[in-house]
Order: sequence, then C-alpha cells, then structure tokens
Amino acid sequence: MPRHNERKYRAVSAFQRRLNAVMRRLPTQTLLETTGRTSGLPRRTPLGGRRVGDSFWLVSEFGERSQYVRNIMADPRVRVRLRGRWHTGVAHLLPDDDPVARLRGLPRVNSVGVRAMGAGLLTVRVDLTD
Repeated sequence: MPRHNERKYRAVSAFQRRLNAVMRRLPTQTLLETTGRTSGLPRRTPLGGRRVGDSFWLVSEFGERSQYVRNIMADPRVRVRLRGRWHTGVAHLLPDDDPVARLRGLPRVNSVGVRAMGAGLLTVRVDLTD
C-alpha cells in the first residue's frame, strides 16, 4: 500500500474506532455483525448501505484491510440491523463490481464519506435470509 494510503488508513481507523463506539449505540444506526475470526465473538460495525430486495449492499472503504471484511472472509454468515430489526444473511465480497458506480446508488452522506476516506474500495453484498 502506498505511503499516503497507509497514513490515511491509520488516521481513518483511529477516528472510526472512537466514532463507532458511539454510533453502535444509536437504535436507528445500520449495523453489520460479523463473527470475530480469532475470538469467535460477535463484532458490530456501524455502516451505511442500502437494502435492495433481499440483498443489502455496502462498500468497504479499505477493502480487504477492513476488519469486518477479514471477518467475512473467515465466516460469511452475518447479521444486519436495519431500522432496528436484525436480519441474518450471507455476505459476498465482489471485487469485480465497480464500487464507485455502486456508491452512486447508496445513501449519499455515507457514499461521500466512503469515497473521501477510503482507499481500495470493495463492494459487499449480503443476501438476507429472513
């Protein structure tokens, strides 16, 4: 990873750790729950995305460097909290999808943040099973 992207990753990660601790507690915040690849414990990440039919779409700012993406690679079974209700599903990483084009169809505020803070964008689709 180029030096600039590494600095950006560290700065954004430090900021997100603090912000996410607050955002996770908001009842209307969309959350992605993965299983920790080492601990086996539930890991909840606030994020933005959009439900389209029986799928939930999102774009990871740092692709495979994102901890929740690493957790998905180890175990794709996830839960997504949408509007206060939990849904189970299976996550799929889509490296061949155009994440910039995908962001155009996702909530604008989140998409602007992802594009501004991200490097190495990766599309993720969660097929909801309930």
